[in-house]
Amino acid sequence: MKDEYDFSNGTRGAVIEQPSKTRITIFLDDDILAAYRERATQTGKGYQTLINETLRTSLSPESAPLTAEVLRKILHEELRVA
Repeated sequence: MKDEYDFSNGTRGAVIEQPSKTRITIFLDDDILAAYRERATQTGKGYQTLINETLRTSLSPESAPLTAEVLRKILHEELRVA
């Protein structure tokens, strides 16, 4: 290795992209934020990670609320089998 390197003509390389996360500003109730921070302390995860996980779960099809239409469809299918 050289003792000194000349970077005077150097150029910056490409910046590595972060894995698809976007910085936003959001207003949360104080008690909600406190609960997530407490849970983060207990689990060893960051509170923002826990909020992100909760939002992802709420958007999944498995967590969709049971509507009257869905209940009718299930009952109709079950009664047809019986």
